[in-house]
Amino acid sequence: MNFIDTLDDLERDRYDKVLRLRERGINPYPLRTTRTHTIARVRELDERGEDPGVVTLVGRITANRWTGKITFADIRDGTGRIQLFLRQDNLGQETYKNFIKDFDLADFVQATGTLFKTKTGELSLQVAEISMLAKAVAPMPEKFHGLRDMETRYRQRYLDLMVNEDVREVFRARQRIVTAMRAYLDRSGFIEVETPALQPLYGGALAKPFVTYHNELERNLYLRIADELYLKRLLVGMFERVYEISKDFRNEGVDATHLPEFTMMECYQAYGDLSDMIKVVEDVFVECAMAARGTLQIQYGEHRIDLTPPFARVAMRDAILERTGVDIYVDDTFDALRARIEEKNLRVEPQMSWGKLVEKLFAAYVEPTLIAPTFIVDFPTDISPFAKKKPDDPRVTERFEIYVGGGEYGNAFTELNDPEDQWQRFMEQQTNRARGDAEAQQMDDDYVQALKHGLPPTGGLGMGIDRLTMLLTDQHSIRDVVLYPQLRN
Repeated sequence: MNFIDTLDDLERDRYDKVLRLRERGINPYPLRTTRTHTIARVRELDERGEDPGVVTLVGRITANRWTGKITFADIRDGTGRIQLFLRQDNLGQETYKNFIKDFDLADFVQATGTLFKTKTGELSLQVAEISMLAKAVAPMPEKFHGLRDMETRYRQRYLDLMVNEDVREVFRARQRIVTAMRAYLDRSGFIEVETPALQPLYGGALAKPFVTYHNELERNLYLRIADELYLKRLLVGMFERVYEISKDFRNEGVDATHLPEFTMMECYQAYGDLSDMIKVVEDVFVECAMAARGTLQIQYGEHRIDLTPPFARVAMRDAILERTGVDIYVDDTFDALRARIEEKNLRVEPQMSWGKLVEKLFAAYVEPTLIAPTFIVDFPTDISPFAKKKPDDPRVTERFEIYVGGGEYGNAFTELNDPEDQWQRFMEQQTNRARGDAEAQQMDDDYVQALKHGLPPTGGLGMGIDRLTMLLTDQHSIRDVVLYPQLRN
């Protein structure tokens, strides 16, 4: 079997053109180009009234229209679109004939000529020379009218990007969001670091890990579910402000806001606390919204949302009481709260703790209603194993999550730095694990040992890059902001 046997009829027709080009001594895939300007640059010069003279532009042919001895063709590079004007009298009969015969939509070309305006005022390139940069054997989908099939869009993202300009803009906005976030943290004195993606113990979140085996070390290793415990070790080692933007991995369900591989920003500030992290979140939202949208008044689905700080702050207890009539401080035992939840026909798993029941009630009745930016504070201690307890109420911790548009975008603590308390929390997690909670934390003796050497008062924050991009680009599936999402076979 050879390459041509893999082609369908349309691809074979295009491949014949590859062979014809080679027969004429033309390489359909030359080594390099001699571009002088991007399309955006020549448009900028034209708007300023400057004539760049002879220019060489490159791009993919995305449309063409021909009438006899004249052809109009659109090309696009990574910066924009421009119209090519090809006339037989300018190119010569043979060159023009070969262009008509061997150049197709989706081909990458190089065109040299001078700029002019058509009668309709469209900036165009009057082509004196045109050459092939990369012959496309496969055609563009749907003749550039847009790719709609979601499976194809995700599995062949290059086609999605090729034909959908709005999709390309989503990922440009994502880059601006990450750049703005990084710039803010750098300005604020945080140091960007890298921590292990393969870890001997996973921790820092309540989640199931991916496990692999290292042959040389003869041991299991885990893809990180969070960066938290390694980053806080750095504060023990006398760094004061650190952050990491990295891939994390959790072996759990897939839905509109969850993928097994996702991008997180985590930062930790020595001598800080929850109030410092609230400021970081508000500042990051402002910086990223302005970078992505140029405004703090954004549209997300049917909601118009104002991201201007300060954001509202509501205790989890109060939010649940208002929406459900259930007071978790009255029903403050597992059996009592389970009874109230079952009255509302919510499923209760046998391995759940009291805090997990609170979380389930909150997720079902409160979270979808939080449209304006809102900090939910005072999370139960048994689902916050790395957060300090509130001095006046040990049932809850100095922890918040930030909610916007009915979804969660960040999680922060005043970090637990008492080694005895941390050890006891780990032990409680082992009890939960023995009861069947697969997401419970493992005992991390080395982390406890690090705390014995002293962790200063610390504020810590994790924010999901993918979800933040969804919010700021008005996308409603995480797959639409991740270039290559994991899919079923």
